[in-house]
Amino acid sequence: MRSIDLSSVSWRKSSYSNNDGGECLEVSDSIPSLVPVRDSKDPSQGSLLFPADSWAAFVAGIKS
Repeated sequence: MRSIDLSSVSWRKSSYSNNDGGECLEVSDSIPSLVPVRDSKDPSQGSLLFPADSWAAFVAGIKS
């Protein structure tokens, strides 16, 4: 498996997050074919990488 450098991607918090430091996800739209997801409280633990189409289907399922 190849390594993907995420050091320069832009992260955004979930729109459902608050500023209290609660349980939040951050995602990045910086890589066209992948969606990295990480824990905003502890980003040093790494990220999960999802294919962009799978992430879009997941989000659409949550919204419906």
